[in-house]
Amino acid sequence: MEEFGWDKAPEGAHGGGEVGHVSVLLKEAIDFLAIRRGGTYIDATLGLGGHSLEIARRLGPQGHLIGFDKDTNAIELARQRLSGVGGDNRPKITLLHSSYAEIPQHVPPASADGLLADLGVSSLQFGDAARGFSFQAEGPLDMRMDPQGERTADQVVNRMREEDLANVIYEFGEERRSRRIARAIVRARPIRSTAHLAQVISAALRSMNTGAHQRIHPATTTFQAIRIFVNRELEDLQALMDAAPDVLKKGGRLVVISFHSLEDRIVKDALRDGAKAGIYNVLTKKPLTATQEEIDRNPRSRSAKMRAAERK
Repeated sequence: MEEFGWDKAPEGAHGGGEVGHVSVLLKEAIDFLAIRRGGTYIDATLGLGGHSLEIARRLGPQGHLIGFDKDTNAIELARQRLSGVGGDNRPKITLLHSSYAEIPQHVPPASADGLLADLGVSSLQFGDAARGFSFQAEGPLDMRMDPQGERTADQVVNRMREEDLANVIYEFGEERRSRRIARAIVRARPIRSTAHLAQVISAALRSMNTGAHQRIHPATTTFQAIRIFVNRELEDLQALMDAAPDVLKKGGRLVVISFHSLEDRIVKDALRDGAKAGIYNVLTKKPLTATQEEIDRNPRSRSAKMRAAERK
């Protein structure tokens, strides 16, 4: 990725909290993992442990669940949720504060029977205004999945050069109005909160917010772009897709749930290229999506796409 320059401005604050969480496409993900009792399974995006709980219940005492998450708060909450699983048949459970991009550093080659990744922001993070992910509540410009991460939304919003900011919004938000938005943000500096940022974006786009743009909040794509950039989400996902064939055993399953086109494109291309190279049998010709019943129960699942493959 290209380097971006910064303008000087103060950094913002951050905070923490917790909310509920509903695992998306839970049954479908578990079915495609085809969990083997006694196997080793990786949950690359632990969250609150919803997927991990269902995996752990099927593993037995000889099984091993390895969970990764950038968020220490999520790990602690998942640890509590998983503490009672299995009783005397409890599998070995290892929870790691690490990005899934670093799986090769923690998991030996050809040792995993399955790998699951549920991408994007969890409701734990999105619903906590103090984390700064949502434009629907007053919060600090943070957006870090890892609270110890170096890059913050405040740096992007208040310090990045206008041209580079426009490039981030265009590349990671697929927002055609990126230059107009970037110009408005730079003129409004210093921007101190998520609500302030949303107001600036909305005002900049008020005269353009017609047709298709009316269906979503005008700040949606910009917030997505900043979050992806802050957390290096696409680089980490590419690293995960590169590493998956090496950590999976023959016959091991890879299941990935994505929430926007940039993620899905990386997953789709990796599985297609892997199939051409004789690495994978792709199990989903088209991505699986949530049923209307699940969407009604959990609106977050509306944009979810699940792809799966088996290691040859």
